[in-house]
Amino acid sequence: MKPNLQYFSLLFLLCVEPGIAGPRIDCLPEPSGNQTVCESRGCIWNPVDNDIDGAPWCYFKDGVGYNLASQIGSTYILRKNNGPRNPWGADFENIQLRTSTIGGSVLNVKIGVDGRYEPPVDFPRETISTSETLSFTTASSDDLFWFSVIRNSTNRKIFDTSLGGLIFSDQFLQLSTYLPSENMYGWGENAHQSLKHNFSRYLTWGMLARDQPPNSGNLDTMNLYGVHPFYMCLEPDGNAHGVFIFNSNPQEVTTAPGPSLIYRTIGGNLDIYFFPGPTPALVTQQYLAFIGKPFLPSYWALGYQLSRYGYSGLDEMKQRVGAVRDAGIPLDIAVADIDYMNRYKDFSTNDNWAGFEDYVKQMHGWNMKMIPIFDPAVEADYLPFQRAMSMGAKFIEWDDYSQVQQDIQKLYPMAKDTKIMLGVVWPDHHVGFPDFLDSTGKTQAWWRDELELYHSKLTFDGIWIDMNEPANFGTNELHPWYFDDNDHPNDAPLFCPTNGSNQWDLPLFQTHAVYYYGGNQNNAYLSSKTLCLTGVQNNGSYRFYDVKNLYGLTEAIQTQAALMDVTGKRGAVVSRSTFPSAGRYAGHWLGDNTARWEDLRTSVIGAQEFNLFGIPYVGSDVCGFLGQSNEELCLRWQQMGAFHSFFRNHNTLGEPAQDPAVWPSVASATKTANLFRYQYLPYLFSLHFQASQNGLTVVQSREILQNATERCEEIPSSILVAPVLYQGAVTTNLYLPNDVWYSLFDYKYGSQIDAGYIIVPSPTTYRIPVFVRGGSAVPRQTPTTTTTMSRHNPFELLVAPCQMGRAVGVLYWDDGQKIVDSFDTHDFHQFNFNYNSTSSGAQLTISRTRKGTVVLPTMDIIEIFNYPSPPNFRSFTLNGSTVNINVQSSTYSGITKTLYISTKNLIDLTSSDVISLVWSNVLK
Repeated sequence: MKPNLQYFSLLFLLCVEPGIAGPRIDCLPEPSGNQTVCESRGCIWNPVDNDIDGAPWCYFKDGVGYNLASQIGSTYILRKNNGPRNPWGADFENIQLRTSTIGGSVLNVKIGVDGRYEPPVDFPRETISTSETLSFTTASSDDLFWFSVIRNSTNRKIFDTSLGGLIFSDQFLQLSTYLPSENMYGWGENAHQSLKHNFSRYLTWGMLARDQPPNSGNLDTMNLYGVHPFYMCLEPDGNAHGVFIFNSNPQEVTTAPGPSLIYRTIGGNLDIYFFPGPTPALVTQQYLAFIGKPFLPSYWALGYQLSRYGYSGLDEMKQRVGAVRDAGIPLDIAVADIDYMNRYKDFSTNDNWAGFEDYVKQMHGWNMKMIPIFDPAVEADYLPFQRAMSMGAKFIEWDDYSQVQQDIQKLYPMAKDTKIMLGVVWPDHHVGFPDFLDSTGKTQAWWRDELELYHSKLTFDGIWIDMNEPANFGTNELHPWYFDDNDHPNDAPLFCPTNGSNQWDLPLFQTHAVYYYGGNQNNAYLSSKTLCLTGVQNNGSYRFYDVKNLYGLTEAIQTQAALMDVTGKRGAVVSRSTFPSAGRYAGHWLGDNTARWEDLRTSVIGAQEFNLFGIPYVGSDVCGFLGQSNEELCLRWQQMGAFHSFFRNHNTLGEPAQDPAVWPSVASATKTANLFRYQYLPYLFSLHFQASQNGLTVVQSREILQNATERCEEIPSSILVAPVLYQGAVTTNLYLPNDVWYSLFDYKYGSQIDAGYIIVPSPTTYRIPVFVRGGSAVPRQTPTTTTTMSRHNPFELLVAPCQMGRAVGVLYWDDGQKIVDSFDTHDFHQFNFNYNSTSSGAQLTISRTRKGTVVLPTMDIIEIFNYPSPPNFRSFTLNGSTVNINVQSSTYSGITKTLYISTKNLIDLTSSDVISLVWSNVLK
């Protein structure tokens, strides 16, 4: 059984060069295909005797593609060659390929036709300078043009389209390439069973934002809530590069032997960006400089959250929050799901939640926060809808009045003479979906006003946005599920035009999102569980077919702006649907998972992937959302979740409560895990600060750590976590990379642990295995039960030296809530720690490299591992002045080699720009 580790780190695994074999490019992805259909398309029918690798039986003949007609500088005119034609629409006879660079290192290859749809996403399009450069080279053979992208420093091809298969039509675009390595990570959003993609077989992954819970029980390639056409690949020599395809249409990717991949989309252009690295950290920084760096969460948003879908009313929320607080478990945030609403309508509170604002004020008195949920859909006979109409706000509309379902529209006087597309979600009556792409700004202003009006009644601190793929119930279904639900009226469902002329809802090629999602049935459409793709936004400027995948992003942009405007603080927004750059505005949770061990394991993978996607404020529904959790599973999930930035226990309607106070053992384990988390929040917050300022990740995996440098003083401070992921496990098999490691859990705390494959005890009464890397100086803080109170406690510093007796670290600190307009002007402190020790003594230097005005507690505790000999507690000086160390609270263990220095008001971090604490050891 392979261990599944996660890291607060930035380093990646070395690759191994695989063998290369020519893959088949699927010519019949539709279910229930046959030889007749295959050959009518001019393709090859060749069944595979052993179907273990999932190879398609029907595949394209060689020669599909374009040839080079002419070239002017970096612009290539490509003409459809004499090879096989596209089965899903007429090929464009002429297309353009243009290349350009950003910052001299990021290469853009754009294949398409001028005037076609371009996603309306405002990326910064910046980059991080690097000495690495990429070259674009072309070649042709037998009437077939192809190109390669080459890393100049090693002359390695990182993208090689000699595989052939370039297709460009109005609603079917295809590009295929060989890859330099099987070590590829990314593409999403899907429930991946492993972080690294599997190239031993053919696997197609859909990418269409859909209200689709992850199925982690087995291999399931359905698309989930968001779309992220980005991957990182590690080359055989350890170099890393990233590739981003900027396209917002329904799309898919097939990973195949070779290793190779086939990318398909049904709109827009092929706009591809190559990030050269060469380190994984630089790839991440380059990608995030391009799409936008993550937002900085409020400090309190890193606290523990308690949620439930199914509270009977405010009294039950009070009961469960009270039980957790009474157990002494650190808790910062209570979350309200749709139960609090009046018949599930946004901006309302029902009678069972009378006194909600008084309780929120009480929680604020406890230094807790409250986050409510808001869905985008607004009931069409509701006062906020009326205000929207009077303000000129826009909703997603039908393209033409003839498409409007008049039997639905006539029920709502405010929508009667409009083209607003009305659907069904949680409220009792039909709903409209706000158009956050409205270029007039009126929709955005209305959304802000509604949030401000509701905030005047319920003083929430953050916002959770859900159902924003957008989700719609029962689309195209004669008998949708809610007809059998006593809590929902039998509203007429939305039906999309399904005649042959509707090229948007019924394109010739419908992608894996339909072919697989349909389960070989004929009742699946691109519009299943969402709105009709024939719809339009921004007064017809955008086809919903093109921009559907952007809905969650556009809502997140406007919701974050509204939250900051209404509260005057940065708060935090969490969104279900995401797209590249969503991390600038919101975090993400991994959706409606299930209370299973498999889902616990895939949540580790999902958090790592979303860090690659630029959304480090991410986590899962701890203990599982669907189904009934149990004591052991919930205990292990609480332990693991304490190391994800977004940390929330949440479950569904109709299942028993699963918060940690339900079971004494889970309460105890959660208290231990949460106190550890809260103690190390200054470190976690500093990682988020670096991610927001410099475009770095917060969580990574052991696979990606393997390419680490050997000079420990160059390694960022890092904590390694080995969560217990299997039922009944009381030990953990794990691999510690070749470096210096120290235990941070109950087993040999503070002692150096040998690298390599090891087995460590992991009973439920222990903290899960946690290790600190040698060379790390990690800021901590004495924890209490809320982040607000913890911030007043003294700072601590954990020093874990490498073999050379050195350690480095950093602390970023602001007031935890002010809006960050620019880090150049933002008010924050930055302290760099540098520790050196010899046989005769040690020195800790603290350099203040950024001066803020925020008042700081003193640093009162320094814990040092592997300290070689007893210190002379009377020898300590601070910037040359004698320091009286409290010898009653300070200790040295000759057995564990741990030095613990504890003195009240030991170091005032703002007393000098450079602080030097020096001491000597006891003479032998």
